[in-house]
Amino acid sequence: MRNLLILPATILALASCKQPAPTASADSPLNGSWKLINSKSIIKKDTTDTSPKKGIETIKLYNNDHFSFFTHNTVKTDTPQYVSGAGPYTLKGTDYTEHLQYCNAREWENHDFNFTLTIKNDTMQQRGVEKIDSLHVDHVIIETYVKMK
Repeated sequence: MRNLLILPATILALASCKQPAPTASADSPLNGSWKLINSKSIIKKDTTDTSPKKGIETIKLYNNDHFSFFTHNTVKTDTPQYVSGAGPYTLKGTDYTEHLQYCNAREWENHDFNFTLTIKNDTMQQRGVEKIDSLHVDHVIIETYVKMK
């Protein structure tokens, strides 16, 4: 009888032990810091070069499941420029989706953006549609980043 009581008590004690936190199965190939070197916006058949101008820098940061970005002037001006956003992302093969959870332009928050992402050596390119009907935003973007050392 005593052995019958020990077994349930042992199972209960083991079940109440704190389980270790899950760990990521693999590091994302995006992890690290990336600098925007070239960008384009395509509306219908019109392509506009939206690459950073001299004195403007855009950096994108990744960990295993979140991204953040910021754009700022690298030189002092009378009107400083600063744009930033962040949120979770998913990457499955070349299918990349950003959920823009935080953004200084609040009307962009809580939107998902789907891209095709390719990485070759230290260069990453994302291509996809940014569309927000309420803002009349509907264009293809192509952004090229280089991994920062």
